[in-house]
Amino acid sequence: MANRSTLRTPRTRAERQRETREALILAALDAFSRDGYHATSLEGIANEAGFSKGAVYSNFDGKSDLFLALMDFNLEMLRGADWDPFSTADAADTATAGEAEPKTAGGLEIAEMVRGFGLATLEFIATAARDEKLVFALRERMQVMIGAYERIATEARPADENLPPDDIARLMAALDQGSSILALSGITLVDPALIRAGLRRILDPASAADDPAPERDSSISYPGVAQVQRLFQETPEI
Repeated sequence: MANRSTLRTPRTRAERQRETREALILAALDAFSRDGYHATSLEGIANEAGFSKGAVYSNFDGKSDLFLALMDFNLEMLRGADWDPFSTADAADTATAGEAEPKTAGGLEIAEMVRGFGLATLEFIATAARDEKLVFALRERMQVMIGAYERIATEARPADENLPPDDIARLMAALDQGSSILALSGITLVDPALIRAGLRRILDPASAADDPAPERDSSISYPGVAQVQRLFQETPEI
């Protein structure tokens, strides 16, 4: 007979629904990153997560709602309270010797996922911009990112700065997102060290002007890869 202390307490309905929702979000992360926003189907996401299409509709209103939930998931990971856009740590700092590079739940390399999801997001933005309801929802998500930069701008605000922190935050977010678009388009290599230098120039021009030129790192071709690698190494699977 099993020891009572080893018996697992049955999951509540709310717990099962949360687990289903999270599994669908992780499957969607792989699907959208691999196939893009328009080419991804809800049926394919459901199959990848091991559920029926009905499970998707019981948790999300449709594909756009699922993508917005995925954006929320990424914003929560990448724009947490301890987020630091000037962090210079990379994946090698947290990797264990001989340990394989982390991958997504569906087996994508982190660099593939970051680039693929960035492209899918551009597709979604183009779609949302033509939909009054979606553009409002998208604006809310972008404001989360700007709010994170505003926290940084407020904490590091120079005494002689005339621009308000929210304006500085918008400029920093514009550099962040604009550099991503350049990298995704393949127009130019966007080095993380150069982005950090640019953010410092926006945040505190007088001090940053005396900084030495950043050492370029050609191993990462677009922003976010090292940060996501660290998150996948440090965060337990959902």
